[in-house]
Amino acid sequence: MNKTLVIEAVRKTVTVDCSLEEAFRVFTAEAQSWWPTDTHSIHGSDLRQVVFEEHEGGELYEISTDGEKGHWATVLAWDPPNRLVLAWNILERDSATTEVEVRFFPESDGTRVELEHRGWDSVAEDTAEKRGSYDTGWSQVLGQYESRVAEPS
Repeated sequence: MNKTLVIEAVRKTVTVDCSLEEAFRVFTAEAQSWWPTDTHSIHGSDLRQVVFEEHEGGELYEISTDGEKGHWATVLAWDPPNRLVLAWNILERDSATTEVEVRFFPESDGTRVELEHRGWDSVAEDTAEKRGSYDTGWSQVLGQYESRVAEPS
């Protein structure tokens, strides 16, 4: 009998001290201002720009200093300022597509941002290792996001 391996989604939550609209805008339109590109990108220190195409079917990608494009994700759902869903597929490797959903909720002390990275059971054998890496990585990435939102305008 074949057992189906179910791998738990990565879930992260942060609360930022700003409006729902501002939290969504900084997360998307200003991704380059907070994303830790030296450690969490394809081109590292050779990265020139992070582009977030703000519509369903749009892409999230980076451009290197040489002009090379590095695909990160495709936008599956775009519902500002409440939610976005990405088909996360670094470099468009067919066997490695997962899904990242980010939801924004108004709170009395700002905005709660919930990230869920799921679909690990549908990717290649080294899934558990990748999932663990993303669990740590999303904590670092969202920490940078929190710091950016906290900066004075």
